[in-house]
Amino acid sequence: MTRPHRPAPPDHDVRLTGWREAIRDSLGVIPAACVLGAVGLALLLRQVDIALQDDTGRLLFEGDPSAAQSLLGTIATSILALTTLVISVTVVALQLASQQFSPRVLRTFFRDTGTKVALGIFTGTFMYSLTVLRQVHAADARPEFVPRVSIDVALGLVLLSLGAFVYYVNHVVHAIRIVSIIDSVAAETRAAIREVHVPGPAAAPEEVPARPPDLVLAFESRPGSVVTLDEDDLVRVARAHRCLIRLVPRMGEYLASGVPLAEVWGDDGAPPPDLTPDVVISHVGLNRERTMHQDVAFGFRQLVDIAEKALSPAINDPTTASEALDRIHDLLRRVAVAPAPTGYHRDHEGRLRLVHPVTDWDGMVGLACDEIRTYGGTSLQVQRHMRSLLDDLLAVVDDDRRPALERQRRLLDHAADLAFPDPEERAAVHHPVL
Repeated sequence: MTRPHRPAPPDHDVRLTGWREAIRDSLGVIPAACVLGAVGLALLLRQVDIALQDDTGRLLFEGDPSAAQSLLGTIATSILALTTLVISVTVVALQLASQQFSPRVLRTFFRDTGTKVALGIFTGTFMYSLTVLRQVHAADARPEFVPRVSIDVALGLVLLSLGAFVYYVNHVVHAIRIVSIIDSVAAETRAAIREVHVPGPAAAPEEVPARPPDLVLAFESRPGSVVTLDEDDLVRVARAHRCLIRLVPRMGEYLASGVPLAEVWGDDGAPPPDLTPDVVISHVGLNRERTMHQDVAFGFRQLVDIAEKALSPAINDPTTASEALDRIHDLLRRVAVAPAPTGYHRDHEGRLRLVHPVTDWDGMVGLACDEIRTYGGTSLQVQRHMRSLLDDLLAVVDDDRRPALERQRRLLDHAADLAFPDPEERAAVHHPVL
């Protein structure tokens, strides 16, 4: 007899995820790699120059040591000034994005590969020039030596740096546009949906005990937001300790010191003697701020924050809010047709071992619509976009997901009644989106 197929718990290694997020958020990893590569290239080309010392071709630098030192010094100084300018522009762009849109969107700049590569080219060229400069020997105590191939490569790196600077300026100009920012957030959220919304096992009511837990584990580590759950390792921990673990915090929630971390039911009705909070928290990733690797709701939160900022009296930009709603519409449509995560995970024998809370459809719809409706209910444009969003979703969702959308539609109609007392104005909210 064949065993029934049981989906294996996902494997989200906490350490690997933490390292990956740290690398993606760091502005220094790629520039540091470029610096090391530039130094290595300079040392390698030194050997080429030694081999070709007596063979001066037309394409090689023909100046004396003094001219070589002057040229390399000029290159290093110029590239350092260019790097300083690039860093200044980056800081200004971050400040503008933070003030104009939302502090949460700064992470899209930290993760931008184009900016990191441009900085890497500049810092690499600077270090390459300094390394080659040390190799130039004037005719004093040592024989005269001019690394001609290395100097020609330095000139090539200068051209590359100029091209990178032009690219960087063009890239930053486009990157600080709101459409680029919300598209970046939406793209990362789509990736999170594909990661999280996968078929999972259900649980029978009797599998989750109705009695109080045999053991409650309190959080005793450094506070932070939950950014990763290593489900398969937590299942192994629960199986090894012969218990069921139900995590209390949901993804993205901030854990303060002393709050409940997990509720535990032993298989034999007694608390597992060796299960400690440290054992559980070692498979739960924490960070100072939320990330979107397993946190779909954080993507919606960023788009909602952008819309709210645009609808504030100081900015009053309903078009930006509408553009954010367009991306929210697309994401909700994807969530609507994707498998709903259950939060239940079994071991290989089919026994329920791990339960963790998930954001359900009603919570996702409320997160996406409630605050934008509250702040933008008096905007005709926002009213039309929200109405179009809800009408489209009502046409594609299953019956069990309709109540949340119908509730939003009723609240939106009530907001329109309050904002537009004149019947003709109120009728305008039903016109197509322009």
